[in-house]
This record gives sequence, C-alpha cells and structure tokens, in this order.
Amino acid sequence: MIVAALRQGINATIPAFQRRAPIQITGCLRQYHFTPVLSSKLTTSSSPFHEHDAADAPLSGHVLFERVAEGNSSARGANRPIYLDAQSTTPVDPRVLDAMMPYFVDQYGNPHSRTHAYGWETEAATDVARANISNLINADSKEIIFTSGATESNNMILKGVANFYKAKKNHIITTQTEHKCVLDSCRHLQENGFEVTYLPVQSNGQIDLDLLKKELRPTTSIVSIMMVNNEIGVIQPIKEIGELLKTYGADLSKQLGRGMPKPFFHTDAAQALGKIPIDVNEANIDLMSMSSHKIYGPKGIGAAFIRRRPRVRLEALISGGGQERGLRSGTLPTPLVVGFGEAARLAKNEMAYDHAHVSRLSKRLKDNIMARVEMVLLNGDPDGYPGCTNMTFQYIEGESLLMALRDICLSSGSACTSASLEPSYVLRALGLDDANAHSSLRFGIGRFTTEEEIDFVCDKIVAVVQRLREMSPLWEMVQEGIDLNSIQWSG
Repeated sequence: MIVAALRQGINATIPAFQRRAPIQITGCLRQYHFTPVLSSKLTTSSSPFHEHDAADAPLSGHVLFERVAEGNSSARGANRPIYLDAQSTTPVDPRVLDAMMPYFVDQYGNPHSRTHAYGWETEAATDVARANISNLINADSKEIIFTSGATESNNMILKGVANFYKAKKNHIITTQTEHKCVLDSCRHLQENGFEVTYLPVQSNGQIDLDLLKKELRPTTSIVSIMMVNNEIGVIQPIKEIGELLKTYGADLSKQLGRGMPKPFFHTDAAQALGKIPIDVNEANIDLMSMSSHKIYGPKGIGAAFIRRRPRVRLEALISGGGQERGLRSGTLPTPLVVGFGEAARLAKNEMAYDHAHVSRLSKRLKDNIMARVEMVLLNGDPDGYPGCTNMTFQYIEGESLLMALRDICLSSGSACTSASLEPSYVLRALGLDDANAHSSLRFGIGRFTTEEEIDFVCDKIVAVVQRLREMSPLWEMVQEGIDLNSIQWSG
C-alpha cells in the first residue's frame, strides 16, 4: 500500500514529458523519502565541471533521494550506522536495482545464445549497457571488456600487456601509491623477470612529470598510474601524462622505427569513474580499469577499456569460449552488466549534481572539524576529489578512534588493507611518519549522504577526539610544551 502510494505520488508530481520510464519503487527505498527536483540552483566553490554548471545538471527525469531522519538518530534508518565509506563501496541506487530485476526472473537467457529470443533480448541488454559505459568515458563500445571488477581488470591489463610484449619490452612504470592489486601484480611480474620502477609521489600525492619522463626507456611496455587515489582522493595529471607518453612514443618511432610500440598508458579509474569527467581520447589513455560498485552499481562486475585503434594487444588470463573479444572468456552475468550500464548512465547524467552535493558536504565536514579540533592534518591535495577526505588526528591511535565511533562507518585506509595493523603505505609515501599515518581516518561521502549525517559525525568526532586525548599521556606532554622528538624512549 505504502509503495503503491509513493509510486502514484511521484508519477503525479513529475510531468509525463520528463519521465523516460515508469517510476519503480523497491524495498531498498524504504529508508528514503522522495524530493522531486525539476530545476536546482546549486553552487560549489571548486568544481572540475567548467562546461557544465551544476545548476543545469540533468537529473535523468527522476526524483532525488534523501535519507529519512528518524528521531534523534541523525538520519539513520532502523538503527543502522551512518555510512561514510564510499571509497570502499557504494549502495546500489534503487533505479539501478529496478533495471536489473527483470534479468533475474524473466529475461534470463544467455546473451551468447544467438539462436532464440531469450538470448537475443539479453544480448541487446548487454549491448545497451556496454554503450552506456563507453559513453561515460567517450570510448567505442567495442573497446569495453566486461570483467568481475577493477582488481581483475588491473591484473588482466598489467600481466596481459607485459607478457605479450616481453620479447622486446620488459620494463613497467607505476607509483608507490597505487592500489594493492596493481602493486602486487607488478611484484608478481618482477618475480618473473620484469623490471619495475615505482615512482615516488610529492607531498600532495601527485607524481613528478619530469621524473616520469626521466624513467622512460625504449623497453618500457606500460605505465600504470591511478587516476584518483582511493585513500587520499588525489587526482593525478592524467592528460599531461598521456601527452608525455604520446610525445615520447612519437620520438621513439623516429629513432627505432614503427616496429617498436610506444609505452601504453594504463590508469586505474575505479575511484574516478562517474565522479569526474573522463575522456580516454583527449587524455590519450590506452587502457583503463573500472568497477561498478563504486558508482552505485552491483558488486561482482567491472570493465576494462582496451583501445582498438591503435590496437593494444595482451594475453588473456582466462581461456574458454572466447567471449569479450577473446580476452575474457565466460558467460556474462546479464543482471550485473545491466546494473553497471544503468549506473553509468545515471552517473553521466547526474555527475555535475553529485559533484556539487559531495563538494558541499565535504566542505561542511572539514570546516566543522578543523574549527573545533586542533592539531588535525588534511592529507593529500586540496584540489583532489572532495568525496574522499583523509584527516590525521594527531596523538590518537586511528584504531582507538574507529572503535569509539561504532555508530559511524569509517575507514583508516583502503578496504583491501584495512585488516592490516601496518600504517598506510599511501600516507607514508606522502612523508607522514608512522605515528601520524596510524592516526588517520578516511571519510567517504556519497550520493545519499545528508547534511544531518555530516553534522552528527562532526559532533561525534569532536567529542571522541577530546575524550581520547584527555586519556593520552603524549597529548598531556605536548600541551605542556615538551618536544616528543627530544625524548629518548627506552626500548
């Protein structure tokens, strides 16, 4: 009854000409209320959307969703903790789930079965999804290869390219702050005779382009540099890197002939896709890794962009039926592919609005905490992606802080390394010592985060930091003006 009434109310509120499809209400919407928005006047202090004002951002003919505030639970439904870990994963957008549902229970054919209607309709659905993803990055749909996620894409690209070109090229360049799956893939290749250069980063997390240029060799097969860092949100100068490699490749061809291909440019865009504009052609990107569950799509599905002209060759990791241009065999999971495609379509249409929303909440979070808590460091580049904010609360153990914030879902680093007690290798690469790296928290703000949640988190953080510092003898010594570096601690 409630769901039916909601659907009827929404359809009555939004004019028919602005609706592309009937509004679907699913069970996961029960924690949200609906705010019809036909035009929004949004402003943000800093934005990469120079050509697309957030005020004019299209909203796909749909309503916006806001969390339901229940009493004094600060926007939490059913006593659930506040979720601020959007770099780890995002909830499935209800509109994405609606798009997926028919392919679980009705249109369940194998998209590779081309002899009957069930296969035809699912093949058409996967083609639409592929087109939506390619449109998001300005690629050809034939250049999109579906995988299980960005981790598989990174492994497939790095190992596949390295092994295909190993007869002439055995050198790889990456950075010290890449995702663990990239670093582990490079270490695996090192164990198999490849040479790998791990570029350091500057204090803001960006690479030094002059150092990259210096490390390039005729034997460099691939340069892999993450677009947006998953721990500190720094945005690498992707266009400049692509232009540098293009120029280097042209010079290399003049010197050694066309038989020697240029170093291919790979970027892990799992944290960038749908959040900042990406144009693989403008940035001269040859290979790119993507993940659905970072953009409000389902888990278990991702993609690799592999350029066709000029063609990039790589050895496949998985053998079988030859699906996905022979690069990734196996039956496509149609519901997941459809969900990824719908998430990509929504991300493209609503990117400017999402960015303005996240920017506004990020500023609210940082301004509130920095004004009320002393000795807090902001890690990374101030001009990085605003939805990923990393703060160091000096003289407090990050694990203790997390344990005291059980009603808030935060992280002290990457989800793939959060089980480790070692300080973040990304923060150490920025120059932080182990103590400050241990005292950091990552705040991941997303599409469904609300102002009420941010305010609640700020109040909670301030109270907990003050309480933990009052219990800390180190904090007491600092307040008394004692230089901790001058103390000879007994081993």
